[in-house]
Amino acid sequence: MTSTHAKRQNALRAALEEHRLPFLLVTNLTNIAYLTGFRGTAGIALFDAHEAILWVDPRYTLEAREEARGVEVIEERGGLHKAAASWLTAHGARRVGYEQAHLSCADFSRLEKDAGRRVKFLPALGLVETLRAIKDKEEVAAIREAGRITAEVFEKVLEIVRPGVSECDLAAEIEYLMRKRGARGAAFETIVASGPRGALPHARPSRKLLRENDLVIFDLGAILGHYVADMTRTVHLGPPSRRARQVFNAVAEAQAKATRSARSGVRSGEVDAVARRTLAAHGLARFFTHSTGHGVGMDTHEMPRLGRGEKARLQTGHVVTVEPGVYLEGWGGIRIEDTVLVGPDGPEVLTPAPKDRWIIAQ
Repeated sequence: MTSTHAKRQNALRAALEEHRLPFLLVTNLTNIAYLTGFRGTAGIALFDAHEAILWVDPRYTLEAREEARGVEVIEERGGLHKAAASWLTAHGARRVGYEQAHLSCADFSRLEKDAGRRVKFLPALGLVETLRAIKDKEEVAAIREAGRITAEVFEKVLEIVRPGVSECDLAAEIEYLMRKRGARGAAFETIVASGPRGALPHARPSRKLLRENDLVIFDLGAILGHYVADMTRTVHLGPPSRRARQVFNAVAEAQAKATRSARSGVRSGEVDAVARRTLAAHGLARFFTHSTGHGVGMDTHEMPRLGRGEKARLQTGHVVTVEPGVYLEGWGGIRIEDTVLVGPDGPEVLTPAPKDRWIIAQ
């Protein structure tokens, strides 16, 4: 077993002991990859105080034996959930944690039926995700490199941003350039939203052509290896109006202040509050319609959440987004986002594309 996976599995076993859970059934594939290194698209893992088992179907037997560390790989042809249930019954398990957010009602019902009444399944939401939230040096390095590629691709694609280019064409170029630079691809569906469509925070790229005087939101992130970055920039085609300048400057101020506040020991909800207070001073808080940020790692959205009223405290090693935005129906939107490391000496921006070069001269 590699030292990384050994350390993660030992940390999980300590968490199981703390929660008085003899077993944990892991069905979330990202969690399985984090704990074992196996990256197939089907598998179930079981951990107890001393051993771990990974059940896979015949498509993944060879891959699991090559990739998985610290687990016994068992090929199963009769159903993964049934195999896990049978093992638990045969070994006299009584209390088993499970990931309720990653198991369908149908699969859970079958699992309970196959395991029998003596096995009690207990929700263990967030047990592995809590471990994943603190990134080690190798994870931070991977996210930093994904952020570098993301920023580099954005700056390159700005060379073709002009009236008459479609949102879809720009999104396709972004994802092409990511792969050209060694990324596995886009970590999520790239957002390019221009003009009034920018008022949709999660707008999908359309065939709409960019027009002069459009605001254009770009939300992009590369996945490199198994770690992602997430970044948003907003540009304006041609000289911006006074209103556009005011809103852009307000969002930029909110994003900068919230980023500076993302320090170890600070409640995650306070980072959100900093962004909202800043926008409120400009009369724009009611147009900020989502949370200020979220964790980033193997998934684009992880713990912790930077939202209104969140009580969890940031810790060194957390990697989060900071992304305030203003969305005005019929006008457009402005969002600025960085992936930020909560470092021992303060926040470090991992997506270094400039924010001040937002006016595209025509």
